[in-house]
Amino acid sequence: MLLPPDQRTKLDDTDDNLFYSAPRYVTHVDDGFIQQLTDLYRERLKPNTRIFDMMSSWVSHLPDEMQFAHVEGHGMNEEELAKNRRLNHYFVQNLNANPKLPLPDAEFDAVVNCVSVQYLQHPDAIFAEIHRILKPGGVAIMSFSNRMFYQKAIAAWREGSEGDRVELVKGYFDSVKGANIPGFSKPEVIVRKPNLPSFMQMLRIPSGDPFYAVVAYRQS
Repeated sequence: MLLPPDQRTKLDDTDDNLFYSAPRYVTHVDDGFIQQLTDLYRERLKPNTRIFDMMSSWVSHLPDEMQFAHVEGHGMNEEELAKNRRLNHYFVQNLNANPKLPLPDAEFDAVVNCVSVQYLQHPDAIFAEIHRILKPGGVAIMSFSNRMFYQKAIAAWREGSEGDRVELVKGYFDSVKGANIPGFSKPEVIVRKPNLPSFMQMLRIPSGDPFYAVVAYRQS
């Protein structure tokens, strides 16, 4: 077991479907984070490929100039997903209740997840599914910052430092392996934190959102 039961718990253990029943047409990170994520997608994704945007919403932050063969969306609110112009198709599913993705094996060239990995209560099962649906050599990009719906994040995430959270996601990737499962490549960590002059830090002037991404490729 990747996480003991107490590390999977949430402060708000009511049905996730209720929490996400109303659409939220907001971005949960600042413009600097979004630009860095879009630049990373531009660098790592390839045109005319198949993308799975897991735990998506009304916007995917994919580069406007890049066209893909298919973008499959998943989320918890149908109204948000319906508004996302980059999605060719989408489905609604609570991954904490059912981690099995209704998608074929080796179907996607990339799986992306933006600021939502902290809500997975069964990350070992989900990352095994990510591995299953990726083509050999396909990339998975997990991005996150220091923001969250605190009451819905799992204990392992809430109680850890930002560095601990990076190690947590690396561990999710590393958990996918076995005698007949080649797993993922060694996870690559990308960290970019805003640099404020010392006098601004002393004045406690807020800086931008830190950007974290953990990237790995399905091994063949």
